Amino acid sequence: MAQQAVGTPAYDASSIQILEGLTAVRRRPGMYIGSTDARGLHHLVWEVVENSIDEVLAGACTDIGVTLYTDGSCSVVDNGRGIPVEDHPKYHRPTLEIVMTVLHAGSKFDRTAYKVSGGLHGVGVHVVNALSEWCEIRVRRDGKEYLQRYERGTPVAPIQIVGESDGTGTTTRFKPDATVLETVVFDRETIGRRLKELSFLNPGVTIRFQDERTGADETFHHGGGISEYVEDLNQASNALFKPPIYLHTKRDSTDIEVAIQYNDGYNETSLAFVNNINTVDGGTHVVGLRAALTRTLNDYARSRGFLKGDKEGLTGEDVREGLTSVLSVKVLEPQFEGQTKAKLGNSEVKGQVESAVNEKLAEYLEEHPPVGQSLVIKAVQASQAREAARKARELTRRKGLLEGGGLPGKLADCHSRDPAECELFLVEGDSAGGTAKQGRDREFQAILPLRGKILNVEKARLDKMLENEQIRSLITAIGIGIGDEQDMENLRYHKIILMTDADVDGAHIRTLLLTLFYRKMPGLIAEGRVYIAQAPLYRIQKGAKIEYAYSDDERDARLAELGGMKGVTIQRYKGLGEMNAEQLAETTMRPGARTLLKVTVDDAVRANELFQILMGEEVEPRRQYIQAHAVEVTNLDI
Repeated sequence: MAQQAVGTPAYDASSIQILEGLTAVRRRPGMYIGSTDARGLHHLVWEVVENSIDEVLAGACTDIGVTLYTDGSCSVVDNGRGIPVEDHPKYHRPTLEIVMTVLHAGSKFDRTAYKVSGGLHGVGVHVVNALSEWCEIRVRRDGKEYLQRYERGTPVAPIQIVGESDGTGTTTRFKPDATVLETVVFDRETIGRRLKELSFLNPGVTIRFQDERTGADETFHHGGGISEYVEDLNQASNALFKPPIYLHTKRDSTDIEVAIQYNDGYNETSLAFVNNINTVDGGTHVVGLRAALTRTLNDYARSRGFLKGDKEGLTGEDVREGLTSVLSVKVLEPQFEGQTKAKLGNSEVKGQVESAVNEKLAEYLEEHPPVGQSLVIKAVQASQAREAARKARELTRRKGLLEGGGLPGKLADCHSRDPAECELFLVEGDSAGGTAKQGRDREFQAILPLRGKILNVEKARLDKMLENEQIRSLITAIGIGIGDEQDMENLRYHKIILMTDADVDGAHIRTLLLTLFYRKMPGLIAEGRVYIAQAPLYRIQKGAKIEYAYSDDERDARLAELGGMKGVTIQRYKGLGEMNAEQLAETTMRPGARTLLKVTVDDAVRANELFQILMGEEVEPRRQYIQAHAVEVTNLDI
């Protein structure tokens, strides 16, 4: 018999644990809601709201209300059928209590109560209950109102009848548990955007959203459905035709809805949903839509003489230039990747969407020749630009740039060749670039000075971009390529840091760079590789003591700590060039002392809208945005 090594913990039958009830959820919350940060917190809201939306899909609900309270709790109320409260015939426990406390218990598995639903794994509302400090469920059905309260997933009393009711529905109010979640503060904008999105996807529902913390009160109802959604997404762009193309059909048991509109821009905005869930990572339904668009427009272009003989056809990239689309499918048995359902895996849905869109879109274009012609002309122009861009890339390669044979001349590279420890600072101007080169750690910090403002890629096709020397230098230095050629394996620096002046010009340069990354190098932002350096606004000195302040409030706090203005010297930095190399390194560049803001895109729709408004061709939406947000400006440098 083998002997146990000295000091090794015993491993026997007593080592095996069974986590009873909802203990597993509290022990490993990330397995059920993706994370314990703000994204996971809001996932709790989505789980409860999706239950109400499932009632909408079943034809049993028309009104939903969501309220955020001053005590940190959230409630979701609907006028659906109400969760059953009677004892379950098989398990001999109140059905409501089973629904709230037993993992994988639900009414969405046999497809009798719900034909389609956003829920899949049967862990939705149980998880909300498990991760809440307390949760109260009120059910209205059978002429009565029932109440049960839970604390950290455990019922504290039996179901009570608290009154009579002349309607039906469910109210769920919960307060997230700060002992298992990193943050328990709900963000009104995040929740509002999702509720607005659901109102587009479900034109028969009215959703009221109240925030008692601020007094905000909004109502969402969009009878135009996803066509109205596309118009909303395109509001800052110049549409090529109105109204959007709307197609609705069924293939087998799959319900397929798609709305399509093109604008005169060069970027694509495409959203896809399965049973109301935003599949941000795409899936088979998206593959089917893209294949149908490419095939249908190629067939139309050849039949109308826009493509002749054996001339190369339009690519997917060509036919999606300027596209805004919303695809919504209802699938009986969706197969998602992971509990957060970011990607659809059902193989049959690809063929269903492709054949349906191909047939219906071809019919539409036959019946609307001006729309068909405008789409094909735009796609052909995109094809020509793509060919010009290919030639520009080949020319660049011959010069030895994109293959890494020749880095930009102004790039002061670092010694390390390990991308994981390397940082690239994109610095505004040669003067600040020179200071940054002196203050950097040459081992792992590289500096690329930018001369003025780069090209606004929101208004330029790929071929024009590649004619721009500054953009070519950026592409070369970063190493991943752009567009369809993007390959994150070739990333040369795992931190791309934007370091610009804290004035209007600096903000404009940051926006131009972020537009380039968001539109043409999205992998940088998706993987969290882009950062914004925070340079101080003030240098405060009293005797030998020197401190830095990054805002007016921080300056005032520092002065208060120093006992006022007596003997104090304050220097206001208007630009990075006013700091010497040591000051820049100490405050803005050196790990440990500096502050970096990571650029993330949690809401791609809002980001897309802002880039269109701020950087696009249309002036009026930009003017309206500036007027609406002017009061929020701080540190305005005039």
